[in-house]
Amino acid sequence: MSLAACAGRAQAALPSVHHVFVIVLENEAASTTFAPGSPAPYLAQTLRSQGAYLPKYYGTGHESNDNYISMISGQAPNPDNQSDCQTFTDFPAGALGPNGQALGDGCVYPSNVQTIAGQLDQAGLTWRDYNEDMGADPKRESSVCGHPGINMVDGTQKATATDEYATRHNPFVYFHSIIDDTTLCDTHVVGLDALPKDLASAANTPNYVFITPGLCNDGHDAPCANGQPGGLAQADTFLRKWVPMITNSPAFKEQNGLLIITFDESETNDASSCCGEIPGPGSPAPGIFGLGGGDVGAVLLSPCIAPGTVSQTPYNHYTMLRSVEDLFGVPHLGYAGLSGEQSFGSDVFTRSCPLAAANAPPSARIKAPSIASNAATKPRIPVSWSSVGSAASGYTVQVQQGAGAWRTLLAATTHRSLTFAGQSGRTYHFRVRAIGASGLAGPFATATTVTPTGVHPKGAHYSKGWHVSKVKGAWQGHAITSSTPNAKLALRYVGGALELIGDRGPNGGRARITFDGHSTTINLHTAHAKTRQVLYRRAARAGTHRLTVKVLSGVVALEGLAISSRTG
Repeated sequence: MSLAACAGRAQAALPSVHHVFVIVLENEAASTTFAPGSPAPYLAQTLRSQGAYLPKYYGTGHESNDNYISMISGQAPNPDNQSDCQTFTDFPAGALGPNGQALGDGCVYPSNVQTIAGQLDQAGLTWRDYNEDMGADPKRESSVCGHPGINMVDGTQKATATDEYATRHNPFVYFHSIIDDTTLCDTHVVGLDALPKDLASAANTPNYVFITPGLCNDGHDAPCANGQPGGLAQADTFLRKWVPMITNSPAFKEQNGLLIITFDESETNDASSCCGEIPGPGSPAPGIFGLGGGDVGAVLLSPCIAPGTVSQTPYNHYTMLRSVEDLFGVPHLGYAGLSGEQSFGSDVFTRSCPLAAANAPPSARIKAPSIASNAATKPRIPVSWSSVGSAASGYTVQVQQGAGAWRTLLAATTHRSLTFAGQSGRTYHFRVRAIGASGLAGPFATATTVTPTGVHPKGAHYSKGWHVSKVKGAWQGHAITSSTPNAKLALRYVGGALELIGDRGPNGGRARITFDGHSTTINLHTAHAKTRQVLYRRAARAGTHRLTVKVLSGVVALEGLAISSRTG
């Protein structure tokens, strides 16, 4: 399939989809699954008629595992996962190559390789991975976050009569960013039996749901180790049970759900591809004999899709990842960002979403001091929030230090304030989103607080007569003071805007501030003593900056520097 053909699809404004469900079946060509007389009539006829059929939807490689990895990370196949990771080998850590691709071979990706799960966590959205039969035999794998030990042989490659779970079909356990956080993995990578309870209310239904049937119900085995027939007919029976449960759930019906049903790969001799797919750096052809995993087809159901929709536009697993990312407003990972990959467009979403305005989530507002010293003498930051417009049933509150990952402080809380214990010399970003009565969350509102350093900022050099003394009401209870003419503070730093915190009072003198070669004189004299004052403020873009403070006359008392997003 040509790049031009893949890029020439119809695009439109994204629909208001709040929950995405993915069911992945195994090893069938579209020409078999959706043929007349298909052994899967529920999928091939009933579900196909209820939503959108994509006859030109392609796998991204052979064999299974590499396709699952592509779906959630945009990572291309490599020799280890093309052979289904018979051993749970560690991928070598290191810098990423072009298009965010991990360099080398292996199965378990280092922590700097992102997934859709991490993206959703940072965006304040929810996800869960549901796996049939995981933990059915505790001797084989755990009932949560089930996987072999690092560099151990995978004992789940074949089903048993009592356990059909296959680690290789559960992509989330192949990323250190997930499995190294035991609490995260144990609460998010769970058994399929947890899904009915989660579907009972929209508030408990994750924004992103990934469902992996066992080796019998996904159609992989025929016959199955447990004596059932297996194959496409078995997969069809699985869908008959679970699809109505999803499409009748409050989250799907009331909050514009999207259900994607597809297969990991076609038959091994079909390595056809689309959308300009390319191999990973230094890797062989993704499909072993060609660039793709063959034509598998897909069916999509949503209140935003008119029944009977058929799109001849080519798509693949990277497309699916890209589409999910676009729906949730997060960046494109790996090969989901290739120029030939385009999200599901107006050819798929063929009718207006019926989500009522009454269900629209409330907005939020947040308040935090721009400088922590404005509110306290220590880095304890008061943060408060409220809803705007309609009432909120709860809030999600998160914090980010510098450019690090977002961390949830409160989830589904009804509280309206907190005091955050920070550290000196840091930049903290806070964000909050309100949750409406319908269970939908609104957009994030953000606020940033810079905590000043103490009297000895990293890299600062004092010359001549400075001394540190205790000062009541000062930042951290101290100031560094000089009345010696020409005494200096010099600092070179990497960061952004700067604010100089200090004292004013009856003995206050004058100082010359030079920032990146531009000088100004400040007067610190006032009738009454005042601590934690902003003596000088300079807006600056991120970069390398130089500051000099020179005493001209009187007393100059400094308490610290508030430097935005300092990295050096």
